Amino acid sequence: MPYSRREFIASSSIAAASLSLPSVFAAPSPVTAARSGSLRVGLIGCGGRGTGAATDAMRASPLVQLRAMADLVPDRLATSRGHLAGESELSPRILVKDEDCYTGFDAYRRLLERSDIEAVIIAGPPGFRPAQVEAAIDAGKHVFMEKPVAVDPAGVRRVIAAAAKADEKKLCIVSGTQRRHEACYLEAIKRVHDGEIGPIVSARCYWNQGGLWVHARRPEYSDMEWQCRNWLYFTWLSGDHIVEQHIHNLDVMNWAMKSTPLKVMGVGGRQVRTGPEYGHIYDHFGLEYEYPGGVSMHSMCRQIDGCPPRVEEVIVGTTGTLVTRPGYARIEGAKPWRYSGDNPNPYEQEHVALFSAISEGRHVNEGRRVAESTLTAIMGRLAAYTGQTITWEQAMNSTLDLTPANLAFGDLPTPEVAMPGRTKFV
Repeated sequence: MPYSRREFIASSSIAAASLSLPSVFAAPSPVTAARSGSLRVGLIGCGGRGTGAATDAMRASPLVQLRAMADLVPDRLATSRGHLAGESELSPRILVKDEDCYTGFDAYRRLLERSDIEAVIIAGPPGFRPAQVEAAIDAGKHVFMEKPVAVDPAGVRRVIAAAAKADEKKLCIVSGTQRRHEACYLEAIKRVHDGEIGPIVSARCYWNQGGLWVHARRPEYSDMEWQCRNWLYFTWLSGDHIVEQHIHNLDVMNWAMKSTPLKVMGVGGRQVRTGPEYGHIYDHFGLEYEYPGGVSMHSMCRQIDGCPPRVEEVIVGTTGTLVTRPGYARIEGAKPWRYSGDNPNPYEQEHVALFSAISEGRHVNEGRRVAESTLTAIMGRLAAYTGQTITWEQAMNSTLDLTPANLAFGDLPTPEVAMPGRTKFV
């Protein structure tokens, strides 16, 4: 099963040996007071992921103060605020008063208008992220944004443009692709790039698990409110689980290949999760990506109860094979190796990367990279939904924009389930 944060910390501690990670691979040290004062942070998106990200951010740096919170609905914000206040070691740095709380579709804009906020954590449903990242950079804020950063090609292009603007403004962007900040992955992929498994000839990756939560509909909810609360199951909000979740594995593939894929074909469907509470997304995908040099990468993701879990990446070279998963990295072949160093919690290390850069006046920007990994997942979804082979150029230039015309509580019919051979590529 995929790790929760607590499970990750426990498993990492068990796996860690006395051998320390060589300095060339070392994750950033916890942020120290390299600058005077505090790092004043706002939270946009107060669900479980946003609450967890705020906790990780404050644990990553003693300078971080949470000053404002924004969410679509008041009850979710209140729950998050109460949970954070209950963290005794963090509560002195949670400086959120009633007037610092914003709700509604424009809540993020009102938070971003505040001159005292230096950085924001963007962790609401993915469908809202392109507009929020764009607005944050326009407002001059540093950004931590959860993955994926979009659900459609139009959103990807907005994020790429915002990342370019962040470079111009010297604003930092770090994304929630925590494997990029996990020590065992950092050393493993460096070994691949150093040729220790030989040239890559094929690869495969998996995120197979059981079902996730469902937010039941209530009579007082409009279509829009219910979809936003039950966002996992609507493509305009989550991108489908291949985008929302499997992006982690696909990001590792792009990282190892030093490239994005040329094209993808595949299958998918909605076999078990067929009730209306599951919106219109699929419950399984199987895809074949082609990378430069004719390298095939097979991708599988599934959210179906009662089936064996598997969450890992496998990269096959001419002289060895690398297997990675959270807390684990091993090469078998001519140069066998297994990671045995310290493996700090990557959910905190991604925030260390951001806040240490801000504190030390360095520029870091992961925006384009995570946008490209997001598009890698989106093009896989498009291939499965339409039944067609989709190229990188087609996906990047697609006009598909899933954002509803009217972002307001009211009627919003559930889209039809995509049917390969009938659903058209846009």
